[in-house]
Amino acid sequence: MLRQTPGSAAGAGPARLTVVRQEHTLGAAEDLGFAVEMLAAAKTGGLGPTLRLYRPQPTVALGQRDARLPGFDDAARACRQQGFVPLVRKAGGRAAAYHQGCLVVDHVEPGMEAVAGSRGRFAAFAELYASALRHAGVDAAVGEIPGEYCPGEFTVHGTTAAGRKIKLVGTAQRVVSGAWLFSSVLVIRDAAPLRRVLTDVYAALGLDWDPGTAGAAEDAAEASALDLDTVEAALIQAYAGYSPLAFGGFDALADAVHRPVA
Repeated sequence: MLRQTPGSAAGAGPARLTVVRQEHTLGAAEDLGFAVEMLAAAKTGGLGPTLRLYRPQPTVALGQRDARLPGFDDAARACRQQGFVPLVRKAGGRAAAYHQGCLVVDHVEPGMEAVAGSRGRFAAFAELYASALRHAGVDAAVGEIPGEYCPGEFTVHGTTAAGRKIKLVGTAQRVVSGAWLFSSVLVIRDAAPLRRVLTDVYAALGLDWDPGTAGAAEDAAEASALDLDTVEAALIQAYAGYSPLAFGGFDALADAVHRPVA
């Protein structure tokens, strides 16, 4: 459960958070873009606090800095050769890869203190995700690990039976006046394709990293049969400690996002 922390906009949740499971992909670029549309709708009052969950197409989301590197075109080509769609995200960070063995979480809320609460959200939601993974039987903790891809202070990592630390959750934020978007990728199963594509992408970009830090929750789980449904249920349970939950359909969410502002 998230606790109130001084200066943290993510301490106590809203009166209600609507959870939406997107059952079918819109396409790699469209899925990524829809999160930004959710943020815009929250800013203008067209969308209340919402949590969107979906299982993505194979994608490599590159950062704005990656796109300015001389090896970017080669990196994008390496993605396509391995069946991943290369996209440049509007949030910060370095290249991160995900596929249908992952769970993407887009959390938007309107709020006047959106900018001031940025660091508090990183800390609080990282602990929420780590707690959810522990509840699902995964050895998870918060903290950057040396050599990880898309490094961050609030990375959620796991520890394998052999004692190796692996990255399990990466997070990013986009904040505008009056609203925020907190996006996360939980890697649950089948890390090998992610490790391969990131190895080629980081080499093309001229960036150093340790491929051994790329893993999945199943690699740090008590039970080898960990699946996405189990982790999703644990995550929703963790969010129930943050805010009272309601559940909605994706069609209603899309209508709200695309409804013209009066």
